[in-house]
Amino acid sequence: MGNNNTAGNTFDAIVIGSGISGGWAAKELAENGLKTLVLERGRDVVHLKDYPTTNMEPWEFAHRGNITAAEAEANPVVSKCYAFKEDAKHFFVKDQEHPYIQTKPFDWIRGYQVGGKSLLWARQTQRWSDFDFEGPARDGFAVDWPIRYKDIAPWYSYTEKFAGISGNKDGLATLPDGEFLPPLELSCVENYFKETVAKNYKDRHVIYARCAHLTEPQPIHLQQGRVQCQNRNLCQRGCPFGGYFSSNATTIPWAQKTGNLTLKPFSVVHSIIYDEQKNKATGVRVIDTNTKAITEYYARIIFVNAAAINTNIILLNSISHRFPNGLGNDSGVLGKYVAFHNYRARISGTYEGFMDTKTEGGRPTSAYLPRFRNVEKQETNFLRGYASGFYAGRSPYSKQDGFGADLKNNLEKMEWGPWRVGSHMMGETIPKETNTITLDANAKDPWGIPQAAINISYDDNDDKMVADYQEQLTEMFTKAGFTDIKTTDNKQAPGLDIHEMGGCRMGNDPKTSMLNKWNQLHACPNVFVTDGACMTSTSTQNPSLTYMALTARACNYAISQMKKGEL
Repeated sequence: MGNNNTAGNTFDAIVIGSGISGGWAAKELAENGLKTLVLERGRDVVHLKDYPTTNMEPWEFAHRGNITAAEAEANPVVSKCYAFKEDAKHFFVKDQEHPYIQTKPFDWIRGYQVGGKSLLWARQTQRWSDFDFEGPARDGFAVDWPIRYKDIAPWYSYTEKFAGISGNKDGLATLPDGEFLPPLELSCVENYFKETVAKNYKDRHVIYARCAHLTEPQPIHLQQGRVQCQNRNLCQRGCPFGGYFSSNATTIPWAQKTGNLTLKPFSVVHSIIYDEQKNKATGVRVIDTNTKAITEYYARIIFVNAAAINTNIILLNSISHRFPNGLGNDSGVLGKYVAFHNYRARISGTYEGFMDTKTEGGRPTSAYLPRFRNVEKQETNFLRGYASGFYAGRSPYSKQDGFGADLKNNLEKMEWGPWRVGSHMMGETIPKETNTITLDANAKDPWGIPQAAINISYDDNDDKMVADYQEQLTEMFTKAGFTDIKTTDNKQAPGLDIHEMGGCRMGNDPKTSMLNKWNQLHACPNVFVTDGACMTSTSTQNPSLTYMALTARACNYAISQMKKGEL
């Protein structure tokens, strides 16, 4: 055993994980005076200091930004991720270093460092609406959410103001407006598509996608040391301007300024300690990533924010006489009803108009079509629906024919190609009892913790949704006059969307859920789960903003309960 000095290892609060939700928990708890320990299994990454590639030019990379064939072969899972390139590969977990079991194909993309995947996320921040929170109760495909939009709306506003979200006030019931900084512009063809859709459909809307980028920094952002987004589109390297929201640039430094934060990287959480006499969790058992020494830390409250799958692993591995099947698992649903987003389908095309204009420079987002299927009522042969991204741009090219001087002259003459348009699907999958995360009885990871066995798959509902997306978007593209329209279903494995959710879901009934409306374990109320594991259903919107809001809300509640002596 390592250092288990109770006094030296005791805090008011422990936060497991330092990603998007863990960073928010650290900020809220430390800012409110709680001595807070943040445990991160990976290395430290300090804003500005630890972004080694952020200002490198393309020619400074040995492979011009690409990974080598050997790296791709050694990392068959993570190399599928769009951001796993030469400039950001150091922020990703390598396949062989952290093994897991794919009972069914599942691409688990991970970033183990301070800040987690907040360094790498796509920064899309769309609010949920009551159509999303009420969906399970209406359709019966999952348990009822214990909250509604009105419960989380103030916390959306709270987190948006601090993080910095750009967007328009669109006035859509399916996608509530937020606290927005000025938006960036849509291209002329994106605006044209927006107008065409509005003319042809009453229930479909094309908007500028809300995103976590500072287009016009406010005083709170300047206090954080952040400045305006430069539209470099190099976000995955870590931003030296703090132009986009990340734990590294924002919440963790803010928490550190309070003097109440203790940050411990290289700390793999083995399990949460449950005291049978006190009937509550009292601490966390930690394994040093490098030395394998074991240390125990203690606190009055514990926030589990290790990211959905790892949070499930920690809770499943936290066994005791009281909880032989995992901490708080009286319902038996821990590790079940896991869901994700369906990103399989895409559509592309060409547009011959606006040939007198072009696109130059960068932009961190594009257009967005909120969900329009099965919103007010069930109208298709599948449950729930999908949102869609939309992009239109032109790229320069040069002819590459000829020899010698003719070839050189052709390469020097840059011409602008046609407008290329494209869309990708973001479909909601159904939480199913058969979609599970379990612990393997035999296989262990390098720290002696049982490996996760991931048994998650698509179903007939997902296939029908893909077909409908392709049909509807083809119709919309055709009405807009786009040509050379092509649809694809790449059949990618679940997980590559990097939006896994559930396994420790919220609900009103302790018999069918793990967490109450405040994100507390029903059976162990001083443990809170506010990352993706807590989600009852997935909606179609990118989930990170909802994690932030749920975390801030749960922290506020936990602090109030501690002051009352209830925790």
